[in-house]
Amino acid sequence: MKFGKEFSAQMVPEWRAAYMDYGYLKSLLKEIQLSKHRNNPDSLAAASTPHSQARKRRLALYRTFSGLTKSRHTQQPSSPSSTFGGVDIESQAILVHSVNENDSESYQTTFLMAAEEGGVQELEYFKKLDNEFNKVDKFYRSKVDEVMKEAAVLNKQMDALIAFRIKVENPQRMFDWSGEMTRLASDVATSTAALAAASPHGARASTGRVHAMDAIEERGSNSSCDEEKDDKKSGDVEMEMKKSEGRRGTRPAPLDILDRVTMNHTVETPCSTIKGFLNVAPQTELKFSRVNLNKVEEQLRGAFVVFYQKLRLLKSYGFLNTLAFSKIMKKYDKVASRDASKSYMNMVDNSHLGSSDEVTKFMERVETTFIKHFSNSNRRKGMGPKSKVERHRITFAMGCFAGCTAALILALVLVTRARKIMDKSGRSQYMENMFPLYSLFGFIVLHMLMYAGNIYFWRRFRVNYSFIFGFKQGTELGYREVLLLSFGVAVLALASVLSNLDMEMDPKTKDYKALTELLPLFLLLLVIVILLCPFNIIYRSSRYFFLVCVFHSICAPLYKVTLPDFFLADQLTSQVEAFRSLQFYICYYGRGDYKVRETTCRSSDVFKIFSFLVACIPFGSRLLQCIRRLVDEKDPMQGYNGLKFFLIIVSVSMRIAHTLTDDVNWKVLAGIFSIVAAIFATYWDLVVDWGLLQRRSKNRWLRDKLLVPYKSVYFIAMVLNVLLRFAWLQTVLKFNVSFMHRQTMITVNEHLNNVGKYRAFKSVPLPFNYDEDHGKLL
Repeated sequence: MKFGKEFSAQMVPEWRAAYMDYGYLKSLLKEIQLSKHRNNPDSLAAASTPHSQARKRRLALYRTFSGLTKSRHTQQPSSPSSTFGGVDIESQAILVHSVNENDSESYQTTFLMAAEEGGVQELEYFKKLDNEFNKVDKFYRSKVDEVMKEAAVLNKQMDALIAFRIKVENPQRMFDWSGEMTRLASDVATSTAALAAASPHGARASTGRVHAMDAIEERGSNSSCDEEKDDKKSGDVEMEMKKSEGRRGTRPAPLDILDRVTMNHTVETPCSTIKGFLNVAPQTELKFSRVNLNKVEEQLRGAFVVFYQKLRLLKSYGFLNTLAFSKIMKKYDKVASRDASKSYMNMVDNSHLGSSDEVTKFMERVETTFIKHFSNSNRRKGMGPKSKVERHRITFAMGCFAGCTAALILALVLVTRARKIMDKSGRSQYMENMFPLYSLFGFIVLHMLMYAGNIYFWRRFRVNYSFIFGFKQGTELGYREVLLLSFGVAVLALASVLSNLDMEMDPKTKDYKALTELLPLFLLLLVIVILLCPFNIIYRSSRYFFLVCVFHSICAPLYKVTLPDFFLADQLTSQVEAFRSLQFYICYYGRGDYKVRETTCRSSDVFKIFSFLVACIPFGSRLLQCIRRLVDEKDPMQGYNGLKFFLIIVSVSMRIAHTLTDDVNWKVLAGIFSIVAAIFATYWDLVVDWGLLQRRSKNRWLRDKLLVPYKSVYFIAMVLNVLLRFAWLQTVLKFNVSFMHRQTMITVNEHLNNVGKYRAFKSVPLPFNYDEDHGKLL
């Protein structure tokens, strides 16, 4: 793989614009090469002939052997007239120097060969190269500053945690610290305090705080000895910490920090929302209980994990860009036949990007702190979990279920034709009563297949969907896992269809066999049981995440709206027919109609009313979410978005009125509101959600930043969106249009919003607050 592709593949998607523009610089080198070829084609052609290349190789064989141990950089002394500051000016093509502008350091390159032929192109190349390096260096500096500020905050959080932990575990002796010897003591100075002291700046800033954050000791020193037997590496960590403790001496930290600590309630509940609406002050006083200690430790553990991931990406960012500048300068030397890469890379190595080691030191300190305080000094446990590995058994099982699904579909077609079931008198009876029951599983399988397709393309085009949705690290499902689940449901549903495709009824009682007619209900109950299963099987973490999002969508105004919540609610607006199938399940089996395979549900006015009310549930949920976001974010766009769902609810309500009264006026009003809602929703999808139809964009009619490189995909999506919107009208106006599932692209839009803000990590809530002005935790 060429470096350009590898460089692009390893970029942090949200930071893509902050990386060096390797492709553009490479295109400038091609222009320089073409310019030199136009000015002196014969020399370049001769240099590239096989004869000349062979001659160069033969001459190289007769060069003096320089030795294996002799330094390659040994230079002969030059005359004083041709040197300046130890640099041979006559052989130099560039001079690089730093410039202070607006209290910020930047670098400029002076090209000394501009008067030569093709020098204008090379001058433009170095101008662009300086701009790219200054951009990268500035971004790196800003991120390092952010990291140092976060490290200072984590230091204070760790101080409060350690004191909180001691008070919980030693409630009777909380003021007698001089004699306490515990497992938390030895490394506070070397771990938490050293986070801020990792860099030279941090060391100077934290000198006065080191002694205040020295060892806090508590019980349990014997447990450390037991843990050393489990892991040799953890023993090394302990030994290193004890050596550091011996150098500094053990002294208790100021535990009066507990007097200034209050809890930060970051988990929002319906009760907290109602209290906030009623202006009821939350309870922030400390309660020293094991439950609160576990909550605090869990929050800080998550904060350290996110902080460490940010450090890893920042380290990768610096390494990749440094390597990119080295690669592009080597290409320049080759194309321009100069020796400028050494001078330029000396500047890169001496810059903040090349010489800074804050990130590496931070990573070491975070590892030490996390292993000691959050994994019981077990390094193997603390450095997990490992990266997710694709398992062959998942691929095999997915292929097996896919083959079974295809075989069952073929068997269903053959059985139907061989037995001429569609020509029998019970055909319409089956389609009216049994088909709606099995159609529910068809909607579920279709939705899961499309979600698997989304995941595949998100991964292919480097959409950070696990971050966008907030999945727990290592638990997000890949497209293979989703396909496995969807084909598994399809196999169960198709097998059930074949089982009671042409079941005979009892000629005496005219009743169908209850067991066979209950197969769809049993299958539905099986799916629900698996979904609610508390055991760690069949992707429990993902099932729990899904149920939480469903609950938040149902209780929309009582929870702060996050992207997974409104993404799921948007998806559920496309599953109106699935909700109606669930309603039919309740009516069909609740009234006992399954015994005779006849139902009177559709002739009931109550059933008709509920069928349209059920259709309003997902749209009502989205309306409430928009209202909540309007209140929280004070963004008027959320109000306009809520208006879209309000128009849909009005159109559906008017359709209900027309169904009950059979009044033409209600049908006309329903049609008008439905068309207005469809047009408004289509405009919102194309212009607001997707950011398309931009006249002044560099991509005609599209957004400036395109995730998918093929523009035709976006125009096809526009056409399909219009068609699907008007296909939706049949659910309200009963047009003769088949039901079609609409695929959403909100994730791509959210990803591009994150790119615009360089947002690669979410802000992690912390358990404590601290007021710098008053020295109190609020």
